[in-house]
Amino acid sequence: MQLALEHIGKKVGPEQWLHGISLAPPPGEVTVLLGATQAGKTSLMRIMAGLDVPTQGRVLVDGVDVTGTAVRERNVAMVYQQFINYPSLKVADNIGSPLRLRGEKDIDAKVRALAARLHIEMFLDRYPAELSGGQQQRVALARALAKGAPLMLLDEPLVNLDYKLREELREELTQLFAAGDSTVVYATTEPGEALLLGGHTAVLDAGELLQYGPTAQVFHHPLSLRVARAFSDPPMNLVAALPAAHGVQLVHGPALAMALPAAPAPSLASLTAGIRGSSLRVAARPGDAALPGRVELAEISGSSTYVHVATAVGELVAQLTGVHRFDLGAPLTLYLDPAQVYLFDAAGALLVAPLRPLGQIEPVRKTQEEGAAHGVH
Repeated sequence: MQLALEHIGKKVGPEQWLHGISLAPPPGEVTVLLGATQAGKTSLMRIMAGLDVPTQGRVLVDGVDVTGTAVRERNVAMVYQQFINYPSLKVADNIGSPLRLRGEKDIDAKVRALAARLHIEMFLDRYPAELSGGQQQRVALARALAKGAPLMLLDEPLVNLDYKLREELREELTQLFAAGDSTVVYATTEPGEALLLGGHTAVLDAGELLQYGPTAQVFHHPLSLRVARAFSDPPMNLVAALPAAHGVQLVHGPALAMALPAAPAPSLASLTAGIRGSSLRVAARPGDAALPGRVELAEISGSSTYVHVATAVGELVAQLTGVHRFDLGAPLTLYLDPAQVYLFDAAGALLVAPLRPLGQIEPVRKTQEEGAAHGVH
């Protein structure tokens, strides 16, 4: 199934919720809608499903204009933040309901196979109210998979679950999507979830499509500061910088030996250096720049430690793998490979991005051309 959105706009009263979005998720693959709350993800997804009609633009399915057609006329499966199950039906009947509507055979065997894939086969004879939140969401996902729809829409389906359950279901969903034939559109506020799901990512902000392309490409080459902010967790560290003779100078900080794509011009008089938290370390390597400071806060989240350090260039957040203990106010020096620094111009456009995995700097000219080919706005 080829879904295509052409210049989709949505206005509610005086407010413009969506701004001329064009998007064509690759058939049979995963497209992630990534953005903060009120970025436009749910509004766009409801238009895909046929639950809402855009005030501008068209929705095409396999080249046919389906804008305004009733949802019952589209073969779509949708899973919401709040899991929705039939409370009067047992789990087995919930999962099997789409199969019965289609008049399929061997329903019990198919239900058990789906339940096994989502590890809920032991709950088939229970009612939804007897299950935990995570188990109920698995039931809703199993029923969506049973529908066998060519388009599956998932609107932040894991947001209301605890950390451990989210991690388990993310892994399982990645495998389930890879094994299926459906075109999957998955909305999330979490950059880590987008990276885990892979596929393609559309970064949304305030109803605008900022960038769209293969997930790894969008992550490593955010074409603007807005994309970099949306696709970083923890948020990308942003530091004022100025051109220098052989690179850039962090304002009030150390010089970083960083090659620019061209000689500094007047338009580059004001720069912003972007540093991902995962690029900062507490152990030096050859060629690293040192950023001495003191610990302001240290927090453990899952298998990572986020340490906030006050430095001469401002507060930086380092993401360290594993559990680390730091005393508040203690001196701590962060180390950074200058080749891992992003550069943005005064307007917020990307100038320079790290080239992975070689650790070299890559001019953005090529990535802009590639981004345009994938519908970057």
